[in-house]
Amino acid sequence: MSAVTEPLKRGWGLKQMGGLWGECAAEFLGTCVLILFGDGVVAMAVAALPGSGRAENATTIFLASGDWLLITWGWAFAVCFGVYIAGGVTGAHLNPAVTLAFAVRRKFPWRKVAPYWGAQLVGAFVGAALVWWNYHDSINAYDKAAAKGGAELVSGHTNATFSIFATFPSPAFNGSMWGPLLDQIIGTALLLLCIAAVVDAKNTIVKANLGPLIIGFSVAAIGMSFGANAGYAINPARDLGPRVLAYFAGFGELALPGTLHGPGGFTGYMWVPIVGPLIGGVIGIVVYDLFIGKALAAREALGAPEEAPEQVPPIDDAE
Repeated sequence: MSAVTEPLKRGWGLKQMGGLWGECAAEFLGTCVLILFGDGVVAMAVAALPGSGRAENATTIFLASGDWLLITWGWAFAVCFGVYIAGGVTGAHLNPAVTLAFAVRRKFPWRKVAPYWGAQLVGAFVGAALVWWNYHDSINAYDKAAAKGGAELVSGHTNATFSIFATFPSPAFNGSMWGPLLDQIIGTALLLLCIAAVVDAKNTIVKANLGPLIIGFSVAAIGMSFGANAGYAINPARDLGPRVLAYFAGFGELALPGTLHGPGGFTGYMWVPIVGPLIGGVIGIVVYDLFIGKALAAREALGAPEEAPEQVPPIDDAE
């Protein structure tokens, strides 16, 4: 028995924690940690580093690709450690799009979908609340400095500090929702393609418990390749939980319903990072099964002919 888990044998509620309650607790904590690292790295890049005197000035962000790499790798590690934390209990969905896709194609019980979604959403909200608690002074300082520089404030905050918590579309879309929706569908489909490949024992299975790290790498790849159009939420809980927190923290309509007035603005954006990932996740796992899963199953059913072991000719000592 592990020395870590031994004291819990004397605790209360262990019978309940062995079932759905325990699974929801794992999804809650794993998603909370995901947001702590993920929103935390954006808070570092946007507000904490400029406010600490470690940048050129109090509002210096996103001047080079290095800033974006900091965020993409931060989210990669966020996913990695979130999966390591919850993986032993639930496999670590940490994402309503993953839960839905597994219910559609991996026989995950439909009765567990709503409880998992609830645990993920609450975990994301709590993680964002802890990030706000830790960084709110830096966030407020950044917003004040940006306002002095002529930046437009919404409910006393900038769109830059809002990006710590939730996503928004690029001004290039001119307020249209279809481009960001497509972006979220593609990004989440790629995520589920990668997850399906990593966890498929018939495929090139990831060994030595490196699956969570590889899944984290896939998130980094998606962020580097598809991150700028809509912030690569690719996870409804990751966006909605912190978005609700941002609303209560004073970001107003920028958070809910997701509206920014003026040139390059948008209206009612909050549904896009919810609907897009749910659609994309199902598409991704269906595509994997059609192109790869069926081929692997067919090869297994047909059976690969066994090759005779290579014969090494005997050595003639007389030579």
